[in-house]
Amino acid sequence: MTAIFDEAVRARLRAANIWYVGTVFADGAPQVSPMWVDLEGEGELTFNTSVGRVKEENLRRDPRVYLSHADAADPFDRVQISGEVARFVEGAEAHERMDRLARKYLGVERFEWTMPGERRVAVIVRPVKVRHIVGVERFRPGGPVPAP
Repeated sequence: MTAIFDEAVRARLRAANIWYVGTVFADGAPQVSPMWVDLEGEGELTFNTSVGRVKEENLRRDPRVYLSHADAADPFDRVQISGEVARFVEGAEAHERMDRLARKYLGVERFEWTMPGERRVAVIVRPVKVRHIVGVERFRPGGPVPAP
């Protein structure tokens, strides 16, 4: 079942916030990168990378992905999204999507830092679980019991 973003999370995804995107190496170790992220339609999100980058290789092998964002004014106001790659978009459309992210994040028409021979790939993520936490996170049910 796809998680639905509430309006507060949707606003974070619409804004030019940096998100930390986590993938899993073949040995199970985490890999995390700061990324530009955007909404993809109503229920998915997207970010862009290049063919051959560690995160792209990790996601092709293991489609699990985790995104995290903390509010700059209050780092205890944070959003955590776990999801799975729904699809990869390559070719001209991936480059156009990178331009769209550059407009959102930099206010420029085109992403100007593509290296010769670089092939962009847009990653479309289907969220599985979305959490918006403000303040200290409560213990899960069955966690420590308060002292009498």
